[in-house]
Amino acid sequence: MSEKRIPEIKPATREIFWQVLASIPRGRVTSYGTLARLAGMGRGARLAGRWLGQLPADTELPWHRVLNSTGKLSLSADSRSGQEQYQRLMAEGVIINSRRVDMKKFGWPD
Repeated sequence: MSEKRIPEIKPATREIFWQVLASIPRGRVTSYGTLARLAGMGRGARLAGRWLGQLPADTELPWHRVLNSTGKLSLSADSRSGQEQYQRLMAEGVIINSRRVDMKKFGWPD
């Protein structure tokens, strides 16, 4: 059985991650993988999701603008966070159909 190598994350990476997250414009969305790549984390989509999940409830960072790679809202529609994500995106003018966003139209960066 081969061992999975855990990528080394530099301390500054988390700060860069938050900066990239903060730069997602209102009314636009990005994927966990794109956010990780832009923050210099390579293929760190799962780690990006973990870090977003650790944000305090009162954060002003736009966590709700991060979706899965197909544009689907990953949080459960029955959860408080999932409902909040849906409401925030709709309030920003993002069109959601069947809990999916058209990444070609609303995806960031272009």
